[in-house]
Amino acid sequence: MARAAVKMPDAFLERISKLNNRFDEIVPRVLEKGAEPVIQKAKTNLAARIGQGTKESSQSTGELLASLETTRPTQNANGDWNLRVGVPTTKDSKGVSNALKAAVLEYGKSGQPPRPWLKPTKSATRKACVEAMEKALEKEIEKL
Repeated sequence: MARAAVKMPDAFLERISKLNNRFDEIVPRVLEKGAEPVIQKAKTNLAARIGQGTKESSQSTGELLASLETTRPTQNANGDWNLRVGVPTTKDSKGVSNALKAAVLEYGKSGQPPRPWLKPTKSATRKACVEAMEKALEKEIEKL
């Protein structure tokens, strides 16, 4: 799966640690809210890059764009929470991996220049992602 990582600010992590025993039930909801602006921008960027700069008209079926998704929030062995936004390793109707197609768009191949969509998404949505998570966290704290 193509993915991008965004590190949360230390002040934000300190506020989260004050939630004590409700932490594990609140954090997944906060992460999902933070992923919303990222997935929207990723879809916009990916749609703009498909068929861009080709000699022939695009034969896109829309399956790559439709496969863009977020995973469920999970906790790793170190206690860190992760949620991935990207293209899973599913295959399209022709049997071609969607992750392969996404990687070729991002990095290019012989005779095909790169048309990055994931890296610009990461840099463009960092601030919006953090703000969305902060708002979601504030709402969750108000509910307590």
